[in-house]
Amino acid sequence: MKALVYHGPGNKSWEDVPDPQILRPTDAIVRIDTTTICGTDLHILKGDVPAVDDGRILGHEGVGTITEVGPGVQSLAVGDRVIISCVSACGTCGYCRKGLYSHCLADEGMSGIGWILGHLIDGTQAELVRIPFADSSLHKVPAGVDDQTAVMLSDIIPTGFEIGVRKGNVSEGDIVAVIGTGPVGLAAIATSMLDGPSRVIAVDLDDNRLEQSLRFGATDTVNSSTPGWYDTLMAMTDGLGVDVAMEAVGIPQTFEMCTRIVRPGGHIANLGVHGASVDLPLQDLWIKDITLTTGLVSTSTTPLLLRLVEHGKLRASAFATHTFALDEIDEAYDVFSRAADTKALKVMLTR
Repeated sequence: MKALVYHGPGNKSWEDVPDPQILRPTDAIVRIDTTTICGTDLHILKGDVPAVDDGRILGHEGVGTITEVGPGVQSLAVGDRVIISCVSACGTCGYCRKGLYSHCLADEGMSGIGWILGHLIDGTQAELVRIPFADSSLHKVPAGVDDQTAVMLSDIIPTGFEIGVRKGNVSEGDIVAVIGTGPVGLAAIATSMLDGPSRVIAVDLDDNRLEQSLRFGATDTVNSSTPGWYDTLMAMTDGLGVDVAMEAVGIPQTFEMCTRIVRPGGHIANLGVHGASVDLPLQDLWIKDITLTTGLVSTSTTPLLLRLVEHGKLRASAFATHTFALDEIDEAYDVFSRAADTKALKVMLTR
């Protein structure tokens, strides 16, 4: 089969590799029908995720059709159309029993790390992929939900909801600011509306992304490259700051912005993937009763979000802006990596 293979920072290749095989009774083999590219894939190619070895097939999102199941798979069958969760869950360890699949203790990849696809084992940017723990790591796609809608539930929508909205404790009437309006930031904006905030402020350097954010539910936008952006944003609150500040970029500057704009008693929810340390000004924050959360998505909310998508409560397909054939993946990476120029949100790669 063909797959996108990582060969160290800055190097990747669409090449022939062996077809995946069933290795354990709970495995399934899935033919990829639609996959996509994540900002985390770009972080890997920059060298920010050193655990990814030379020779690893990239990708952790996808929708496909099961072509083979191991003898231990109980709830799925050949021919089922499924969403591939970006996090694999054995379903039986202590963390999985708590719904914290991101720290699954099974020995696939590395015990304690649920994100293994395209990271510690071969991933979804390929014609076929082996999925461990198929019963608890795949979700059947309801009739009427198309691929480009379903694939958004592999990662970005659960990430925005679980790590931004739920960990940020968004509540009715809150003022929320989301710093960084890439796909995950937009997913946080879209799903924050489920909890009834009074205002959702999108903050970015890119006017196109800010304009896009209004389609996903933002009530206001602030371009942080403009002089006086801080005063503009604070004027949208009662002067004390926002109830919830979400960081969805993964760089020190945007994390520091969150610490400046959050009000006493507020929450900072970090969604961004950081490749460098940040300053945490505890000398200022300790007295403000700030709650700071981080996290890797567990995808425990995927069944809930899938029901909302199925019944039209979340417009997941709106994230898809470009479509390519799977073997055009190099062009797709180029378009996605130049999102400021190409206006890309999520690029679809289809069989």
